[in-house]
Amino acid sequence: MDKALWYLLTATRGGENRARIIRALSERPRNANQLASELGVEYKTIRHHLDMLVDHGVVEPGDNEYGKLYFLTDRFEHHRDAFEEIMEQIE
Repeated sequence: MDKALWYLLTATRGGENRARIIRALSERPRNANQLASELGVEYKTIRHHLDMLVDHGVVEPGDNEYGKLYFLTDRFEHHRDAFEEIMEQIE
C-alpha cells in the first residue's frame, strides 16, 4: 500500500486532487457529485480519481448505484500513517 500511495500522490498528475479526495473522505463518506462540488473539480475528473483510488484499494464504493457513496478502505486506514508521512514530505 505504501508504494501505491507514493504512486497515486506523487508520480502522476492529479496527486493533489487524490490527496484532497482522501482528506474529504476522512471526514465522512461522500458521493462523486458531492466531492466535485466541495473540491471545485469537474465531475469526470473526480470519477477518474475515484476509479484510480478504487483500483489501488484506497477507497471503496458503497452498495447503492445511484448516489454511490465512497469510503476509505480498512486497508488504507491501516496505512494512514504512510499517507500522512507522504503528505508532510510533499507539502
